[in-house]
Amino acid sequence: QVQLVESGGGLVHTGGSLTLSCAVSTRTWISIAMGWFRRAPGKEREFVASISKTGDITDYADSVKGRFTISRGNFKTVYLQMDSLKPEDTAVYYCAADRTGGRAATSWGSWGQGTQVTVSS
Repeated sequence: QVQLVESGGGLVHTGGSLTLSCAVSTRTWISIAMGWFRRAPGKEREFVASISKTGDITDYADSVKGRFTISRGNFKTVYLQMDSLKPEDTAVYYCAADRTGGRAATSWGSWGQGTQVTVSS
């Protein structure tokens, strides 16, 4: 059983930065990949970034590549550093965990409750 709790969302101006955190409660930390997804108002949940269980392989959506960075911390935490934020980044951001993961939301078995990120223009 994997439990995920996101934090770090908030309101920021265009061009600003935020760091999201996801605290992971699991006995299988070293065996799971981690990911971030987001859902903007009126849109489907979309892939943002993922990181392998060893932390050496990352993947990013084209829309965030070069601006967002996903990383694994030392204490069962995964981070999403978001720089150069744009109004179109406004969404609820979700942390996800699974043995393999992928870009499809259906590939992930565990989800957090989400944290709101709002970027004002």
